[in-house]
Order: sequence, then C-alpha cells, then structure tokens
Amino acid sequence: MKNRHVSLLLVPLLLAPLKPLSAADLLPVGVLCSAATPMLAASSVSGELKQWHKVTLTLDGPQATETDTDPNPFTDYRMEVTFIHEFGTPSYKVPGYFAADGNAAETSATSGNKWRAHLSPDKTGKWTYKVSFLKGKNVAVDESAKGTAVAGSDTLSGSFHVASTDKTGRDFRAKGRLTYVGGHYLQFAGTKEYFLKAGADAPENFLAYREFDGDFTKDGHNDNLVKDWKPHVQDWKPGDPTWQNGKGKGIIGAVNYLAGKGANAVSFLTMNIRGDDQNVFPYVSYTDYAHLDVSRLDQWELVLAHAQKRGLFLHFKTQEAENQGLLDGGETGPQRKLYYRELIARFGHHLALNWNMGEEIGPGLEKAPTPPQLTPQRLAMAEYFHRNDPYRHHVVIHNGRMAFDDLLGPKSKYTGVSIQYSWSAAHQKTLEWLKKSEAAGKPWAVANDEQNPAEMGVPPDPGYQGHSGEGIQDGKPYTLHDVRKSCLWGTLLAGGWGVEYYFGYKLPQSDLSCQDYRSRDQSWDYCRIALEFFPANQIPFWEMQNANALVGNAANTNDKYCLAKAGEVYVVFLANGGTTDLDLSSAKGTFTVQWFNPRTGGKLADGSVKSVAGSGRVSLGNLPADAGQDWLVVVRR
Repeated sequence: MKNRHVSLLLVPLLLAPLKPLSAADLLPVGVLCSAATPMLAASSVSGELKQWHKVTLTLDGPQATETDTDPNPFTDYRMEVTFIHEFGTPSYKVPGYFAADGNAAETSATSGNKWRAHLSPDKTGKWTYKVSFLKGKNVAVDESAKGTAVAGSDTLSGSFHVASTDKTGRDFRAKGRLTYVGGHYLQFAGTKEYFLKAGADAPENFLAYREFDGDFTKDGHNDNLVKDWKPHVQDWKPGDPTWQNGKGKGIIGAVNYLAGKGANAVSFLTMNIRGDDQNVFPYVSYTDYAHLDVSRLDQWELVLAHAQKRGLFLHFKTQEAENQGLLDGGETGPQRKLYYRELIARFGHHLALNWNMGEEIGPGLEKAPTPPQLTPQRLAMAEYFHRNDPYRHHVVIHNGRMAFDDLLGPKSKYTGVSIQYSWSAAHQKTLEWLKKSEAAGKPWAVANDEQNPAEMGVPPDPGYQGHSGEGIQDGKPYTLHDVRKSCLWGTLLAGGWGVEYYFGYKLPQSDLSCQDYRSRDQSWDYCRIALEFFPANQIPFWEMQNANALVGNAANTNDKYCLAKAGEVYVVFLANGGTTDLDLSSAKGTFTVQWFNPRTGGKLADGSVKSVAGSGRVSLGNLPADAGQDWLVVVRR
C-alpha cells in the first residue's frame, strides 16, 4: 500500500473583501482572492503567472478521502471554473478535481479539502475566474444532473494578471498551445510554427514505474514488468524534479535522454487493465473504477510537466484492445466519463498533446477479452473530448488491424489518426489516409505511430547487448536503415506529421520490457536529423503535398518520393542514391539543386547539377558522395 498520511482538517478562512489586485500584489507562490461576499472558502492562485504557463487555482472545499463512497469526491462533486480574459476572449470552462491535501505527490495523502483547476492562459493581461461547485449523486458524470451548490465554494470569483512568457528553445511554453487548424499539420498558437514529431511509441507501459505510489508494483499482475528506469538515472540533472526524498530520477532521466537526443514525442498508456502489462491505471485499485489515486496522478503530472518543458509532445493512449469494453461495456457512460474528465482536469492544461481514444480497438480484434467498440461507441468517445476539453486538443484513434473509414468526415470529432502498419508500408498508408480524409471533407493529421511486424518493430542498434540489429519480415532481414528510409522519410514525404517508434515484443528492450532508450540511440539521431532538416532549410512542409508522379513514381513505391510546393520548392528522396528526373513542366524560372545527407545531417551540398530551368522534365544530376546510400534533393526557385 502507498504511504498513508492523515491530513489535518483545515478550517476555511473567513476573508473580508479585498481590494482589487494589481500585478505587484501577486506573489509567485499564490495569492488570496475573494468575492465581495464574506464566508467564502479560502483560495489561492499559484504558478509563474505567465502566458502559456500553468496557472493553478486551489480552494478549500469539502473534506474528503479518495475512497469515500457517499459522497464520492470524484463522481458526486462537479467543480468547474470559468476563466475569462479581460477582452472577453478566450473563455475556458475548466473541470476541477479533488487534490487531497494539495501536496499529495510528496505526502501520499489520501484525504484533505483541497480542490484544483488549471489554466494555461493564451494572453497576457487580466484574467478573471468564477467557480461553479455542485454536489449531487453522479453530478460529475451526468450532464443532466442539477446538483446543489456547495456553500462557500460555489460562485467564488477573483482575478489575476498574466505576464509574457520568458521561455525559449524547446520548452513548449515558448511556443504556445499546439492545435489542429483544419489541415494535415498541427500549429503552435503562439509562434504560429507548424509541428513535426519523431519520438518513442515504446514502451507502452512507460508509466509502470516502481517509484509511483500504489500497490500495482506487487499486486500479482505482471509485477516483473514494473520499471525502475535505472539506465537513465545517470541522465537526471540537479534541479530536475523528484518527489519523496529523491524518487523519480530514473523516469525523469529517461525524459531527459529523449529530449537530449532531439526526439520531441513520448507515448504512453494511461490505462492497461487486462492488457499486456496491467500496471498502469489511475485508480486506487485494479478493480475500483470510481476512485482515483490522487498522489500517483500528481506524480504523473511531475513527469509530464517536465516532458513539456523539455519539448516532448505527450501522446496519451487512453486504452488498448483488451480493455476497450472494460468501462461501461464500451459505451461513454459514467465510468468512462469519469476517467476522461479526470484526464482532462489534471493534464489538459499541457500545451502539446493528443488524446488517443484507443490502441487497436474495434471489431475483429480477437485477443480482446472485453467487447469490441463499434462505430457509435468510437464516435462517442471523441465527441466527449470535443465537448469537455476546453482547449480542443488533437483527438486521434489507433487502427491496429482495422480501418476507420466510418470515422471520417466533418461530423466526426476526430482530427487525425495514429496508424499502425508495416514499416515498409508507412508511405503508402500515410498517403491513403491523407487522401481519404480530404475526400471525406475533413483533412486529418496522420502519423505513423507503430510499425509491424508486431514482434519486431524498430530493431535496436547493431551491437546493442550483442544483437545483430536486424528484424525479420516475411523471412527477410531488415535494419534501422530500412526503417529510416521507408518509415521515417516515407511518412514525412507522404505528408504525414511524424513518427513514433515501436520496439516489438521479441527484441531487446521491447515494447513492454524497455528501460533503456539508448537501445535505439542511432535511430534517435536519424530522427533528430530529419526534424532539423525542415526548419534549417526553410522547407514550408505545411504548404506542400506529396507529388511522387513528378519523379516518375506514380505507383508510390519506396525507391523515391517527392514532396512539393508546386513552382516553388521540391524535396526529393532517393532511397538508394542514384539520380532522377523531376517534371517541372508546369513551373517557370530557374531552380537551384542541392543535396542533403539524411544519415549525417549538416548543410546542403552541391551535386553534379547546380541549377535547372523550368518548363520541362529535368535531370537532377549525380549526388555528391556515398553512391548507393539514401539522399534528399532540394530543388528551389
């Protein structure tokens, strides 16, 4: 059992009306706010109070314990906070949550009277807030329930001032919220940059960490898969977060390693009850889906907040095949609504994330011990997030062995897909879903987030723990170099917004056993090189589309690809070196021709042809060096 500390019953403070607060009145750790009416609960606003940074409203509400049943603090109270900028927009209605003693990550507290809501403000200036706090049976998971006001907390209001962000570099607080803007790429609301991702899909049980609170480490459910992330303790740095006298260094170090290698995404399940691992879930126990482990979720937040600061996009995989019917038989009923509401309340303030409605879910997944979710159920999950996530984060679904034509179109609340196919089919399948979504009237952002064959995925580096570095597909070996060519660059030049690498279940540091991201060290280098290529060479990928026919690849095979902004810039990938013609029949003017090495990165280099003229089919000449290796050609007017 996690350490249990009984928190003191905090007596609500009776505050006299306060004068309006100026920016100078705001302390970094929080302020006291009250409305004009006395007898309101004590509240504080904390955080750095800067644009895009997390701002936390904490108030003294009903005393509760995380295992209470009447009332249940998770289902029988509905705290919502409306935050409004002084100009009237934006306005966000943010769900609140029970926070025990307000310091549960450190104390492992299970009880208290602290209740919280988080805002990540878009704008500088004055923000006001108003609290709605209702009590009633299942009021948090039943939209039609009226509830009764919680005296002293309901209608609580106040204000605070937000200054400009002071962050730079990879920290997402320097860029703003990542949003779906109706196209194939996500855009940062602050800088207006478009985003490409490359990172880790494995291990799916990233959060099955021994130093989180809870009994899952010794409850008999695959306890051998619980992680200590020991290989990455060396990557923790002084000043990085820990909890409870130094816990957390391994998993924080793993985040640091990925960020240090230039990866910018990390994926994880938040519930895998009945799944392959069974050690990740937000609840107090393996069978109780109505009560959450507050301290463990606070510890998750420490890790995820650090990941955002280090520039890692958060891929929340909310379920997998085996538990798709676990909650409400697959319906979006009270159990599922509670789960989703708590995810949104506790983690929705993060800037760069997507909600994945499920990994390998739907009919035809025979391994699932719970009922498969059919079309209406899969649509309903996305609809719930659309209605209740105040920030409207990207919502995706993972296909596994089935398609999702039934989820296309403007009426669907999905904004993209997380596809799983063979690494060698990444280019073709990315193209397929980009085109299908366009034809259906709502372009999706498409990412290749898992690579078959399932037992192999992306192999480790050659020589890691004595491994050959090879996977086997259809009886033939393949390596990380094949993955780089056909999956990484195949996805990006199809028009996909990125990749996440899956590690298989039969290779060293597998999708379940991985504790050492260094097993794919060289692959992360190739990912970094790809991510750096586009901004370093001012490639406007968000304005480009696949144009394989221009290089004579109408069949979309893996030997060469073309991504083009017609008449302006063309990026051609040659998987095996050599040369190619480029059809510039519809283009005018003179174009420069330069080459990029996707194995080593660096500056563009000249080949045998330095420029070509439009209005016809032209030869791009010979590459600078390393004949037979993969190269990119940048052709720019």
